[in-house]
Amino acid sequence: MYNVLIIGSGCAGLTAAIYAARANLKPLVLDGHEPGGQLSLTTHVENYPGFPDGIMGPELIENMRKQAQKFGAEFKAGAVNEVDVSKRPFKIIAGKDTYEAQALIVAAGASARLLGLKGERELIGRGVSTCATCDGYFFRGKPIAVVGGGDSAMEEANFLSRYASKVHLIHRRNDFRASKIMIDRAKANEKVEFVTPFAVEEILAPQGHVEGVSLRNQQTKETHDIALNGVFVAIGHDPNTIVFKGKLEMDSNGYLIARHGSLTSIPGVFIAGDVQDHRYRQAVTAAGSGCMAALDAEKFLEEHKG
Repeated sequence: MYNVLIIGSGCAGLTAAIYAARANLKPLVLDGHEPGGQLSLTTHVENYPGFPDGIMGPELIENMRKQAQKFGAEFKAGAVNEVDVSKRPFKIIAGKDTYEAQALIVAAGASARLLGLKGERELIGRGVSTCATCDGYFFRGKPIAVVGGGDSAMEEANFLSRYASKVHLIHRRNDFRASKIMIDRAKANEKVEFVTPFAVEEILAPQGHVEGVSLRNQQTKETHDIALNGVFVAIGHDPNTIVFKGKLEMDSNGYLIARHGSLTSIPGVFIAGDVQDHRYRQAVTAAGSGCMAALDAEKFLEEHKG
């Protein structure tokens, strides 16, 4: 039986663990699907406060983990496959293990959708990115591509045009899911070139970092290559919330809904980080919401002693 169980070990989960451990709650952290969350997939983080020279994503996560352990947090590997939040103590099943907890913090994150191409995952941090605000700065004066057709793709293309010499906006259809205002804004940007209806067949990286993409026209089936240094995949995120379907309130995209900070409709269950944030998705906002969830959990446990 644990006072607090935290699902997820990214920025939100680890910050919650630091706060809960310092409050002497001896939390248990379950690593989840992607131990360390999306930060463990990024290389250089330059926008996290306190690191004027930046810090490597995995190093930042490792430091947070050590900090939580120092104050008494316990860690276990494994992804959660079932939860029972119908009554307290809550039951959490991960693999063959069952845990019970008086309070639960869900910080399971969201996973960026990838194109599913060979070698794509291995090139994250070597020219492939799923976060324009995190990585745009590294492509100053270089040609890049944004792949996608929704609002976030348009927004990323505009944002990245501040840094890149040229942004190829690649989409497999001639029409877009994005709103008209976002499309117009991207079309008015002289650095953004619309490349439709093309699908990325291959990311070219003979030396282990992105040097171009091979495209196929979806109508004529002809192929051609574009030389560039970065590929930003902007086709959305999937929150890791399947096990909470029908148990916690979520929106139409599967993001959990927070009420008053980190609270949910179930007393004792709190949520933090990208699992409930489809807008900002930054390390610093995830950390902030992890802090809120831990403080809310501490207050809840104080009020429900015995």
